[in-house]
Amino acid sequence: MFLLLWEFAPRFGLINRTFLPPFSEIIVKGVEYALAGKLLPQVLVSVGRAAGGFGLGVVTAVPLGVLLGWYRPLEAYFNPLLQLLRQTNPVSLFPAFILFFGIGYATNIAIIYWVVVWPILLGTITGVRQADPALVKYARSVGLPDRVIFIKVVAPSAIPSIITGMRLAATYSFLMLVVSEMVGASSGLGYLIVNAQYLMSIHLLYVGVIVLALLGIASNWGLVALERRLTSWKQDINP
Repeated sequence: MFLLLWEFAPRFGLINRTFLPPFSEIIVKGVEYALAGKLLPQVLVSVGRAAGGFGLGVVTAVPLGVLLGWYRPLEAYFNPLLQLLRQTNPVSLFPAFILFFGIGYATNIAIIYWVVVWPILLGTITGVRQADPALVKYARSVGLPDRVIFIKVVAPSAIPSIITGMRLAATYSFLMLVVSEMVGASSGLGYLIVNAQYLMSIHLLYVGVIVLALLGIASNWGLVALERRLTSWKQDINP
């Protein structure tokens, strides 16, 4: 119904088709652009930047989150600093990242990393802390060492929360990707959207928006599939 409304509202004059062309025309323009070999390079560049920042966030936030969630005195000590950094607006930091890393790939990765690291970190801390205390106490009562308790009890129960943080982070990575590519980039979907705006190529602008939305959906599906695979021991409860 949404796509039908998008298709016919401009055709019937309900929306100015100069600013919102019919959906079919946008698809045709996207196919033509892809067949000309111009779309795929932009997609690959953007995916590389988003994946780089996201991957760096995962490999740093998950171990740090496990450490802070498992050792509460350590988390209490660092919590004020973490809260201060977490509340810092990433867009306001963009000029600072440019000063440190220059205009280019490193800045794109750094700004994406900044927005993805926090939901993953908080999700990991929450997941580690929300392990079933009854299971933890039982494991300790039978003499299991902390290392085994973490591997057998805490880590499996923390996976859903970690994946939830990663899903949020994946969404944020594509949002910040557009911002980073709109400034100081000569390639990528964000650059494509801004350049299309300047050239008044409205069809191409919406092609970039749709491709970004599809990439976000694909990343979310992939993480959901990963969660199901890692938590196959869980049982779904259907009302």
